[in-house]
Amino acid sequence: MRLMPVALAALIGFSYVSVPTTAKAEADPLVASICDYVKANDKNRLRKKLKESRVKLRQVYSGISCDGQSLLRTAYAANANDAGEFVAKRLSVNELSVPEADGMTIQAWAEANGHGASPITTAVKERLGAAAGGEEE
Repeated sequence: MRLMPVALAALIGFSYVSVPTTAKAEADPLVASICDYVKANDKNRLRKKLKESRVKLRQVYSGISCDGQSLLRTAYAANANDAGEFVAKRLSVNELSVPEADGMTIQAWAEANGHGASPITTAVKERLGAAAGGEEE
């Protein structure tokens, strides 16, 4: 008789455990909006959408894929400097340092693809430099 409440509690507990997956823009309206705002270089609407959804960018960044690319690479491709800088400044140093699927960090990829002078790359370098100086958030 005591086993039933314990089993029910365990079932409810396990139902809340989720496995992180990569959300693609086609499947999730929030991700689609985020991708669209980055492509349109609309930093204000991006900020507003994240706030309305009560989502922090650094918590969902690794799970977002826009046309098969990360959010920062999407910003580079769209020449969306304002939105790209916003994204770069909101990410943790660890997130900026993690190599993507091709084995390159965002900074190495930007340099290799001719985006070394981009304001987005400058924001990434500043974020990484601040962490090296002991000012990590």
